[in-house]
Amino acid sequence: MRNWWNQFIKGNVFQNVWITIGVSMTILALVIFLLAFSNVQTKTYDVDRLDTAKDTILSPINVEDKDRTQEKRDEAMESVEDVYTIRNFITNTRINYMEEIFNAVEVIDKQEESENQSVDVTESDKVENDVEKLQSMLSEDITNQVNPEVLERLLDAPADQRNVAEEMLSNALKDVLHSGVREEDVGSSIETVKNELQYKSFDPDLKEAVQSLIEFLIVRNSFIDEDKKIQAQNEAANDVAPVMIRQGQVLVFQGETISNDIYERLKLVGLLDGKSNWYPYSGLILLIILSVGVLLYELKRMTQTEGLDNGKVIAILFISILVFLMMKLGSVFQSSIDDLYYVVPVAAGAILLTLLIHERMAIFLSVIYAIFGTIFFNQQIPGTLNVEAGIYFMFSQLAAIIFLHNVKDKTSILKAGFGVTVVNIVLVMVFVLLTYEPISLSGTTITVGYAVLSAFLSSVLTFGLLPFFEAGLGMLSDTLLITLSNPNHPLLRKILTQTPGTYHHSVMVANLSESACEAIGANGLLARVGAYYHDLGKTKEPQYFIENQMGMKNPHDLLEPQKSAEIIIAHPYTGAEMLRKHKMPTEIIDIAEQHHGTTLLKYFYHKAKQENDNVEEVNYRYPGPKPQSSEAAIVCICDSVEAAVRSLKTPSPEDIENLVHSIIIDRLLDGQLSNSPLTLKDLERIQTAICETLQGIFHSRIQYPETKAAVKEA
Repeated sequence: MRNWWNQFIKGNVFQNVWITIGVSMTILALVIFLLAFSNVQTKTYDVDRLDTAKDTILSPINVEDKDRTQEKRDEAMESVEDVYTIRNFITNTRINYMEEIFNAVEVIDKQEESENQSVDVTESDKVENDVEKLQSMLSEDITNQVNPEVLERLLDAPADQRNVAEEMLSNALKDVLHSGVREEDVGSSIETVKNELQYKSFDPDLKEAVQSLIEFLIVRNSFIDEDKKIQAQNEAANDVAPVMIRQGQVLVFQGETISNDIYERLKLVGLLDGKSNWYPYSGLILLIILSVGVLLYELKRMTQTEGLDNGKVIAILFISILVFLMMKLGSVFQSSIDDLYYVVPVAAGAILLTLLIHERMAIFLSVIYAIFGTIFFNQQIPGTLNVEAGIYFMFSQLAAIIFLHNVKDKTSILKAGFGVTVVNIVLVMVFVLLTYEPISLSGTTITVGYAVLSAFLSSVLTFGLLPFFEAGLGMLSDTLLITLSNPNHPLLRKILTQTPGTYHHSVMVANLSESACEAIGANGLLARVGAYYHDLGKTKEPQYFIENQMGMKNPHDLLEPQKSAEIIIAHPYTGAEMLRKHKMPTEIIDIAEQHHGTTLLKYFYHKAKQENDNVEEVNYRYPGPKPQSSEAAIVCICDSVEAAVRSLKTPSPEDIENLVHSIIIDRLLDGQLSNSPLTLKDLERIQTAICETLQGIFHSRIQYPETKAAVKEA
């Protein structure tokens, strides 16, 4: 069972890693939907009028209360006063009537002055004739409505007083009529003008005549304009803002009686009909598809550029599910404890992804986690997003990635946790200061405590889960590599004590390999640790390897070339088997097994060739496999370089460069690098890095005199 699991993790069961990716992404999409659907689900309630609300019910949507809106618009329309229009033709007609009367009276006066009256005409007849002439000159409306006695009194009045009365009446009449006289205001307008006349020192008969004219001239000239009133009512109705029920608005508090108005609102927002709205689910599905699509694109890029096995895919799946579960668990209590998202240790996912996968993948998933965090902490109000929670999750995770950038040991996780603590506290203060609400010291302190606890839990979870991923999924992290590089590791102690020459050789190869890997962007730490263990197989028969033959005769001098070759060729595979028994990471085992590829043991081959021309070359070649990774190929090169340079007595920079170049060309022409991702440009950089490192090791030193000569000279 264990072997099957290990084969599955490393991609041997499913040769195509895309099968694992497809299954994992499908599982992840289903998990996200199952966890988030309740946050977009519209909950319905079985309540009736006058019931007591068992829960505080919030509106899930924005909707207009059309009945309340229409009610307010009706009130606004009813509050509009009548709109009156002054009919100017009536105003002009009444003013013209007044001018017509006084002009006609003036004409009669002038006629009397110019005409000689007969002596036999009595005064009464004369007045009667003047009145008749005046009536004949006036309009029919005037003669029908103005009493002849009024006209007679105007004719009898002195001309100067009549002119003053005309001017006063004209001004008063224009003021009143131009201001508009409504039907109900006719009497008051007449009385107003009459009151002005009382203070004039007119002849009583003239004053009485003018008062009569006032009653005739002042009439209704202001009428209700129905069209303008309707227009004003429409404008007032349009000015009324729609009565909206806002998303998240409290419709009824727990324990409150559900009145008819509350019941209608619950019905309006769709909380009573029991019908399920599929739009939120569709939106959630589209968001999941979009997020998984972005993740698939990044997985494709990693597969093509950096290599991706089943273990990394499963690690991404497990970490993502863990983060979503933590956010969902925190959101369950969001209704009773506000701002609980501050305590969710979401940064643990970012740290684990950075350590186990890649910093770029950690950033991608941090964005996705933050987006879904806005849904999980929406207080289960469908359609809303808690942007504040999303921002908090985003910066908290990015802080973890940034502070974990240069990881050298497990204490870097604690340093990252401290950095996340600082950023979390800053985010809390940002949200507190941006709010309009008064700052509460106790509330702020609690929130800051949540933020600190989140960073602490992130570090603890990382320490607790990292061994699971390293051992259970065979993941190779920098922290595991650092642990394996400890000289006190049993296998390294075995190499040091049983094969000290090989140990020294391995350390030198490790230094060269790390610098070469860093020159091309490969994993230098992996190459270093792999180099430490690459010759572990030599501990089985250490005396057969020249670096361990200190002060002893070479045993190969007593063996046939074929036997010597078999002993030498066996050490990579013996070491790989020993590493497998100790459950070492596959990457380390691969380096040990592949560091000689299918190279030829030239010394023993040529030795055998001298004895027998029919010797087959295949018997003196390592069976392989050839190096599959950049790190294994570099260790292969550095292993040969270190052994060759060690044979030089006083290597110069030119000698070192020529030697390194020849070894790389030999490996290239021999096809040992054909299965690795190294390019010619990479090989050029590798050569430069190896030469620089070797020149630093074999730099020119001052040659000190011998001890005896120095003492004698002193």
